[in-house]
Amino acid sequence: MNFAKPRVFASRCLGFAVCRWNGLTIRDDFVEELKPHVEYVTACPEVEVGLGVPRDPIRIVAKGAALRLVQPASGKDVSAAMTDFAKRFLGSIGDIDGFILKDRSPSCGVDNVKVYPGPGPSASVARAHGFFGDEVMKRFGDLPVETEGRLTNYRIREHFLSRIFAFADFRRVKKAKKMNGLVEFHTRNKFLIMSHSQKELSFLGNLTANREGLKEEKVFEEYEKNLHAAMARASRYVSNINILTHSLGYFKDKLSAEEKKFFLSLTEEYRSGRIPLSVPVNLVKSYMVRFGEKYLEKQSFFEPYPSGLISITDSGKGR
Repeated sequence: MNFAKPRVFASRCLGFAVCRWNGLTIRDDFVEELKPHVEYVTACPEVEVGLGVPRDPIRIVAKGAALRLVQPASGKDVSAAMTDFAKRFLGSIGDIDGFILKDRSPSCGVDNVKVYPGPGPSASVARAHGFFGDEVMKRFGDLPVETEGRLTNYRIREHFLSRIFAFADFRRVKKAKKMNGLVEFHTRNKFLIMSHSQKELSFLGNLTANREGLKEEKVFEEYEKNLHAAMARASRYVSNINILTHSLGYFKDKLSAEEKKFFLSLTEEYRSGRIPLSVPVNLVKSYMVRFGEKYLEKQSFFEPYPSGLISITDSGKGR
């Protein structure tokens, strides 16, 4: 399959440069594995606002109802500088399909960043977004925004990959500005979208038909917005099993009773969480090859991202 290359932002400390506060970098296996398949955009917000390498750590401090980003050792408050950089950088980033941010970082982190009552030694009192991460969520909350820590979870990683490659594919279609290209995109991604949202699939199908006679620019704009909404939620076991069972119908007169029984046993194992989705999917793919089923071969559901990125290793965290 000819995959479009997603454009992904990654925190620069995740293997791109020595820019951590302690003068180190962090090698992340997933970030490394993605390199041949995506176009990375990187930055270290803390370096960009003038903090050196190495540097004294910064932290988020609660001051009344406000949050401030301070460097306790020097007394510096870099809240305004970080906010200004985030707005300027993200405002000029251009086309982007997803973000991989440094977990728990007071600049880049999302959700799980410690908030302290003051600059002195103390226990944290709350959790929040980092300052840069907060601006990412405000501007690009409809895109995949994850930390490298959460991406060690198999289901989260699979969802992230499915989204960034689908969105990159759509950007390629949108750039061409041809309605027949949109129809082809919708057709080959029908099962994939269905696995995430039957409701949005129906809406997108009607939008592609364009019975209301909308201008092409409006059709593409609405399709993109609702495609993002459709894939915001991870695919569900029930939806995936329904798609697999529907796909089996293409071979119902060609498979033996024993083969059908074996297929159903695999879907039950998948339902119970004992095997990953890739096992029954690969069985259906073998039927496609065996019987030359061209329609199913074109469905991105069966290969939503490059097969070399499939990894069933799972931290069990981040669920």
